[in-house]
Amino acid sequence: MVRAVVGANWGDEGKGKITDMLGEQSDIIIRFQGGANAGHTIVNNYGKFALHTLPSGVFYNHTTSIIGNGVALDIPVLFKEVKSIVDRGVPAPKLLVSDRAQMVMSYHKLFDAYEEERLAGKSFGSTKSGIAPFYSDKYAKIGFQVSELFDDELLKEKVVRVAEQKNVMLEHLYHKPLIKPEDLLDELHEYKEMVAPYVCDVSLFLYKAIKEGKNILLEGQLGTLKDPDHGIYPMVTSSSTLAAYGAIGAGIPPYEIKQIVTVCKAYSSAVGAGAFVSEIFGEEADELRRRGGDGGEYGATTGRPRRMGWFDCVASKYGCRMQGTTDVAFTVLDVLGYLDEIPVCIGYEIDGEVTTDFPTTHLLEKAKPVMKVLPGWKSDIRGIKNYEDLPENCRNYIEFVEEQIGYPITMVSNGPGRDEIIYRNK
Repeated sequence: MVRAVVGANWGDEGKGKITDMLGEQSDIIIRFQGGANAGHTIVNNYGKFALHTLPSGVFYNHTTSIIGNGVALDIPVLFKEVKSIVDRGVPAPKLLVSDRAQMVMSYHKLFDAYEEERLAGKSFGSTKSGIAPFYSDKYAKIGFQVSELFDDELLKEKVVRVAEQKNVMLEHLYHKPLIKPEDLLDELHEYKEMVAPYVCDVSLFLYKAIKEGKNILLEGQLGTLKDPDHGIYPMVTSSSTLAAYGAIGAGIPPYEIKQIVTVCKAYSSAVGAGAFVSEIFGEEADELRRRGGDGGEYGATTGRPRRMGWFDCVASKYGCRMQGTTDVAFTVLDVLGYLDEIPVCIGYEIDGEVTTDFPTTHLLEKAKPVMKVLPGWKSDIRGIKNYEDLPENCRNYIEFVEEQIGYPITMVSNGPGRDEIIYRNK
């Protein structure tokens, strides 16, 4: 059976924990899009980890971890990450890398930084991991595919072509040092040496695994609202964050994806720029940020303080709809235990009219939140294992959110640990 774990909102929903948890019942875990520009924070028996490229299932001995063809593969980052977990006592993961994945090159990161510098105040809030330049090259068909590392004649010709093209921009747009083809070739030879033992025809491997009835987990990065087609364009990422793309980014038929677990936070947070209707500021935001997540709401990759807001039913309903949600995992609910009252955004007022449907970006910029205040439960819910044992106001909060978004909340996370989860039968 194939399942996907994806995010409903801006990313940072707690997907890492849910993937780690579902990894226990999985044989294969696949990252199917994105790069090392966003991370997953995981707390387990080995300690606390921030992963960026490795799938969140690497902590189990029985799983095979796969980097799918849809990933922006940063080879040095991947292997540095493998080393960092092995150094901390985690057994070396069984790792496969798609021969069709494309590689983030050192110049992608340079171009990312140069472009942010050029745009100054009008930048897109990039993490400077080379992601936008990487995907631009992929679709302009001048990217380097892993399979090409094994054809030296092709590489020798291609590095000259790529350097010529990049140098025009470096010289005339950015006024920066030029690229030498021989340096690119050296970089590619290094990558080949590192990745060669792991390269695999992943779609064929998965075809056989599905035939054998293996449990496969697709792991998405970021969330619906960062999708280039359906998100808050242009403040989005450069690869599709939707479960539907899991079929493409892993190389499996779309009808094989049977369960789509969409992760929603019990409040909202976002890293980076863009419309965020339920955003809060000042002391209210500081307190939620400080109490939030495990050790506070700061980006797993950037360490940037996350922007904070109350739960947004409009964005989450849309996020779940676009993912094709079968199950909602509701995370960090324990964080809200300090509040007397909990505001929830139930609609957007745009030009004097209230809507519960998520609009396109230019309308979103004008939206004002319509709030409803629910009573808090004023207690620590960590350690509770059964849904019925949660305080009544806590259950009311979950059920109110569920009714607003229209998708079943079947998992409630009440702490960062792998086993701090309440299953709810719907």
